[in-house]
Formats: sequence, C-alpha cells, structure tokens
Amino acid sequence: MAIPLPSLDLTHHSDFEPLVSPDGYISICGYGSLLSETSARTTFPDLVNFRIARLTGFRRLFNSVGRIFFTHRVANIKTQEIAGLSVEPCDGEFVVVAVFEIKNTEIPAFIEREREYRFLAVVPETLDGKPFINPAVLCASYTDEEFFKFRCSEGREKYFEQYGEYKIHKIWRDDVFPCRVYLRHCVLAAKSLGDEVHNNFLDHTFLADRKTTIRQYFEKVGTSILEEEPPESLKTRYGG
Repeated sequence: MAIPLPSLDLTHHSDFEPLVSPDGYISICGYGSLLSETSARTTFPDLVNFRIARLTGFRRLFNSVGRIFFTHRVANIKTQEIAGLSVEPCDGEFVVVAVFEIKNTEIPAFIEREREYRFLAVVPETLDGKPFINPAVLCASYTDEEFFKFRCSEGREKYFEQYGEYKIHKIWRDDVFPCRVYLRHCVLAAKSLGDEVHNNFLDHTFLADRKTTIRQYFEKVGTSILEEEPPESLKTRYGG
C-alpha cells in the first residue's frame, strides 16, 4: 500500500488556494453523508467527478454534536443520540471515502458551513493504493477549545444560544451516540457503494468512546434503525 503524504492544516482561506486546480476546482473528501452522491448534491449541486478512494491513517468517529439534527428535530437528547461523524488520525486505520470536486468559488461557503471542523489537506489513494495526483480537503476532529479560539468570533455563549433548551454546551464529546437518522443514512449510503465500502464503514467507524465499532454497536442495539424512515424534511439528504 502506498504511503500518503503527511496531512496539512488549512487554517486560513488562503491555505486552500494551493489546492485549487488550474481549471478552478478543489477536491473534497466525504466519509459520512457525502458517501451518497444524491446527498452530496443537496449541498454541492454542481460537484463533478464523484468516485471512491482510500484514506490511510484515519478512523471515523461519531463524536460531534450536529446542529442539523436539532433544527430538524431528529436528535434524541434523552438517549444522547445526537452525534454526527468526524475523522481523526489513527495509526493502522483506514477509511474508504468519496472524493469529488467543487468550484473554488464555493470554498468560503464550505468553510463557514463546516467551521466546527479542523480542515486538513490529505492525499487520498485509489483502492489499490495509488496516491491521487491532487490533495483533497478533509473535515477532521477539532476540540471546543480550538474552535472557539480560532473559528468562532462571536463567543461560546452566543454560539450555543440555539441549543439552550437542549442544554448543549459542548460540540466535541466522548459521551454521545450516533443520531439514528444520520447513522442509518451513512450505513445505507456506504452499502450502495458495494461490500468493500459497507464493511469498511462498519469496521472502521467508531462510537465516541473510540473502542466500539459500528458493527459491534449494531450487535448490541440491533439493526432496526435501518428500517426507520427519515422525516420528510430529510428524505433526500438522508435517504441512504
């Protein structure tokens, strides 16, 4: 297997510019909802060149509290099923991801929409281990401290006003579980891309405890979640 180049932090808007191709496109890695091209197009309607790749030295985690789950009322605060996905560096792990290109003019909106995340420039590989020519942007795990120091100018209290009734005061957590609607979508999206992608998602995606894989989680709680339909407002975005 080829060894990818080290990942690089993208802290400022200008850091993204060297990743833009001569024809004005930049590559994005998708590892959760964006494994579905249909879902990806709800956010990036003009994306091109959607394909599958391998990213070595990373694992997926359900460790970030997702704003969208509250606005669409699919978060279950009683059971703490409120988490979305991230990825973090991890020796010996790898994830199968989707890679596609968007126009460089979409970068500012992308940065704002995903600003809770750490942005990394990474080099994906083909499934047989050949590195891509161009690096891609990856949304990776951050910490609350880093987020409020480097990204959130309006301050902690102002940012969490929208979560007040849910008593949410932290974004990056190790005591939460996957939002059911989102987990179902990600699993079905991975399954639609074939057995290799599906099995990679089950075996290389972890709960926030960093110990329990999604396959093990299903063995414990059952797979009835995969039969639950998303609400009408999320049927396209989280339809699997």
